[in-house]
Amino acid sequence: MSDAAQPTIAEVRAAAEAVKAAIDRHLEAVSSPNAADDPAVSAAYEQLATAAIAYDQLLYEVYDEVTPFEIPGDEGPGGYHGPEQPEAISVLIRRDYHVVDPKRLRAQAERLDETLTPGGAGGVNAALGVLFGEYEPDEIAARSEEFGLEEADSTLWVAAAEPTEPGEWLPEPFEHADPQMLICRFDVSEVYDDEDVED
Repeated sequence: MSDAAQPTIAEVRAAAEAVKAAIDRHLEAVSSPNAADDPAVSAAYEQLATAAIAYDQLLYEVYDEVTPFEIPGDEGPGGYHGPEQPEAISVLIRRDYHVVDPKRLRAQAERLDETLTPGGAGGVNAALGVLFGEYEPDEIAARSEEFGLEEADSTLWVAAAEPTEPGEWLPEPFEHADPQMLICRFDVSEVYDDEDVED
């Protein structure tokens, strides 16, 4: 066992307060009239990133938990290497589902598309094509149980991007997903759930 002193709950609380203060400073900096050319914005960003990383580390050491977001640092090959003031961003979303009730999925699709006769060709694949063609992804996520689906892991990336012309990247939409352009990410997974909490 290591002789190093373990962080205390009070230190975790202090780190959380430091993150809150850093958020306030960052918001104040970016909302100033001269934010576009103000070095205080970059300084506030760095302070927020440092505070968030410190809090995340202490949270893990004391509670074996992590925050649901990640702020890339500048260090290391996986760090953020994009512009400080991106002209455009790409929001990349992946949501996984388990098909837990194929009959319900098919029935929902048949209500929308009269060409899908009960027991007809295509099965689950045809039903998915109908549902995702009719509903926005956010609505499917909200109504997944109704459609015979069960939500699994999901992730959302916000990455710096170059401005593009309409339709320019549509033939290969995910070819340029560069982790080094990642500004922030949000993950949802049962991996992060603590199932061993004692009463």
